[in-house]
Amino acid sequence: MAAGSAIQIPSRLPLLLTHEGVLLPGSTMRTSVDSPRNMQLVRSRLLKGTSLRSTIIGVIPNTSDPTSDCDDLPSLHRIGTAALAVQVVGSNWPKPHYTLLVTGLCRFQILQLLKEKPYPVAEVEQLDRLEQFTNQHKSEEELGELSEQFYKYAVQLVEMLDMSVPAVAKLRRLLDNLPREALPDILTSIIRTSNQEKLQILDAVRLEERFKMTIPLLVRQIEGLKLLQKTRKPKQDDDKRVVAIRPNRRINHIPNTTEDEEEEEDHDDVVMLEKKIRTSSMSEQALKVCLKEIKRLKKMPQSMPEYALTRNYLELMVELPWNKSTKDRLEIRAARILLDNDHYAMEKLKKRVLEYLAVRQLKNNLKGPILCFVGPPGVGKTSVGRSIAKTLGREFHRIALGGVCDQSDIRGHRRTYVGSMPGRIINGLKTVGVNNPVFLLDEVDKLGKSLQGDPAAALLEVLDPEQNHSFTDHYLNVAFDLSQVLFIATANTTATIPPALLDRMEIIQVPGYTQEEKIEIAHRHLIPKQLEQHGLTPQQIQIPQVTTLDIITRYTREAGVRSLDRKLGAICRAVAVKVAEGQHKETKPDRAEVGEGEDCKEHVTEDAKTESISDTADLALPPEMPILIDFHALKDILGPPMYEMEVSERLSQPGVAIGLAWTPLGGEIMFVEASRMDGEGQLTLTGQLGDVMKESAHLAISWLRSNAKRYQLTNASGSFDLLDNTDIHLHFPAGAVTKDGPSAGVTIVTCLASLFSGRLVCSDVAMTGEITLRGLVLPVGGIKDKVLAAHRAGLKRIIIPRRNEKDLEEIAVNIRQDLTFVMASCLDEVLNAAFDGGFAVKPRVERLNSKL
Repeated sequence: MAAGSAIQIPSRLPLLLTHEGVLLPGSTMRTSVDSPRNMQLVRSRLLKGTSLRSTIIGVIPNTSDPTSDCDDLPSLHRIGTAALAVQVVGSNWPKPHYTLLVTGLCRFQILQLLKEKPYPVAEVEQLDRLEQFTNQHKSEEELGELSEQFYKYAVQLVEMLDMSVPAVAKLRRLLDNLPREALPDILTSIIRTSNQEKLQILDAVRLEERFKMTIPLLVRQIEGLKLLQKTRKPKQDDDKRVVAIRPNRRINHIPNTTEDEEEEEDHDDVVMLEKKIRTSSMSEQALKVCLKEIKRLKKMPQSMPEYALTRNYLELMVELPWNKSTKDRLEIRAARILLDNDHYAMEKLKKRVLEYLAVRQLKNNLKGPILCFVGPPGVGKTSVGRSIAKTLGREFHRIALGGVCDQSDIRGHRRTYVGSMPGRIINGLKTVGVNNPVFLLDEVDKLGKSLQGDPAAALLEVLDPEQNHSFTDHYLNVAFDLSQVLFIATANTTATIPPALLDRMEIIQVPGYTQEEKIEIAHRHLIPKQLEQHGLTPQQIQIPQVTTLDIITRYTREAGVRSLDRKLGAICRAVAVKVAEGQHKETKPDRAEVGEGEDCKEHVTEDAKTESISDTADLALPPEMPILIDFHALKDILGPPMYEMEVSERLSQPGVAIGLAWTPLGGEIMFVEASRMDGEGQLTLTGQLGDVMKESAHLAISWLRSNAKRYQLTNASGSFDLLDNTDIHLHFPAGAVTKDGPSAGVTIVTCLASLFSGRLVCSDVAMTGEITLRGLVLPVGGIKDKVLAAHRAGLKRIIIPRRNEKDLEEIAVNIRQDLTFVMASCLDEVLNAAFDGGFAVKPRVERLNSKL
């Protein structure tokens, strides 16, 4: 730059092409740079330059930079602004670009374009004299009446604003301190003007012409502020504050037109939000709260943190489905067909859904039921909830509650907290957009509890039909009606559900599947699904029902079908490998024909070697279609069977009996083993037993000691006192699994009777039931799951309490036909059924009847 009082810009300037705004001398503008030539200008000139001269560039308005280097430059605007690059910020998101902060210095005129690549450079002529900015005052005669008129309007405009705002006070001082020839450009960049008007001011080279064009813009702004003041409430202080909101933001950082347009859009968004609130169908209480919040929002600067929080709250209130609902499909026949197609068995569930549909046909305003499906994993509790929503024609939303230990997940956070948000119930309603969806509360038995509260207690209001019509989320702080929502909870056990929560739900037991049901499910649903997932067709693989039965009995032992599904997936993957190798083998001869001479011979020999090696390991390729999966293929794919029928082997000596137990994973068979040795009359129990099971063991040994003479039971020394110089050890295998419950009482008695009598328990008998000290057999729960477990294990006779006979009606007819049930009301009947030929008793035996 030249020395002396006259400041000159370089005669050759790199040009930055922009079409977003107009930079005037004395003003500051942020502009985004993402086009090739502009990016090259920033990298080569601004980022690598080391002198002040390298930071001066020419900003050409109303000109777009081509998106490709190969495109020609468009015609450039004749007048531009020499600018100083104050700041350069780079970013790679969403695409590489730079953001420049530039300050206008003076006008220039393009004389000649010197080059276009890698960025345009032009020879320019300076039009404004920069030294005029250093002259503090000029006589009023030189400025003339035009300058005085402009100054008067500028002072009037600023004084209409709130002078207590620092930015307004600073602008007022600038009017007195800056030379008046610089004011038209600066004020034009501050007041509300369009890009076209700014372009006209930029093209006005003569100072007198610039004053004449800017004065009407000031008058228009003053009239607009006067009109705005008249429409406001008469409270003067509020008027000034509200009127000053928009000018304050512009004076603080002298933004460009794009930011002005964004502020205008924000104002329009608030107006639209208020319109949505007034036209929404929310309750009267919610409408009153929203109107109060929107009134606060209008008076609130956007820079306040509470502005975003309040706006988010109002947008959520508008989006909630206060009165929007879907129409139920109430055709019972179509619903029955749809449920049968989606799920096999599950008659209780289907019956309950059809009952709900029937009642809905008779009564329109029926409250949504609150169901709880309780059963082992893998039986389809979650998927049947989705099918129910599909049957009713409703929206479906799943809420996973496993591991949730904060009550705010259900009820939301209060808006006074940072990062507050509504609970999962309200969020789910916002997601589905209707007020009568099907909500699936998955794993409700696995809720936790922590210092943040008890989510199970928070669910009491949600799942109570008498309370959920006015559910209050902490975030909303107004009541919302949940009475039309159909809540379905799933659980593996009711033991861990609080009694108060359990009382609010209708419990529907979902037991495990029988072998026949699993075969049907596999061939109706699982195998077609696995074939589709692995790109196979029924013409490529066949899995007969015999093979499916082998998988069920020898490779899986579960109440549900998840392991069965995984085993079928493993089979499909193995077949997919064979099919893919077969296709590869078919294309191999075509490639071998390409070679000639010796190369061809080498390829043939190599292929022959690979074929001979593969023949020893794999089947001939390509395989014959379809591939039939039999027992030998199962062993090759899944390995040796995981489960064997070991019942008869383990009952080959006295002191072993089979009991039936219920677990959250379904029914299980349980072996009870006993042994005796010389000792001091102690009873040892092992196998991670709970207190109830330990008490059952003490009950069993006490009953046998009191009835030893009747059954001729003696210890090793021949004494009827079974614990005389004798220790007894009772063990329940699978010691790593915790066991508890009263239903093992009859099994322990039978096991000890076998030990002291030296007789073997029948190998096909399993039993369950609670005992008393008087020898009565009391009813227990989980009969269906226990019977299915015995059937899976290949047992034929089951001893159950007589008072559990009613539970056998839930078991399928074909299962009952395969099994023989012995009803026992006392231990005498249990022992007679457990041993071949009965259990010998002295002639004087009276039936023990309860007098209670």
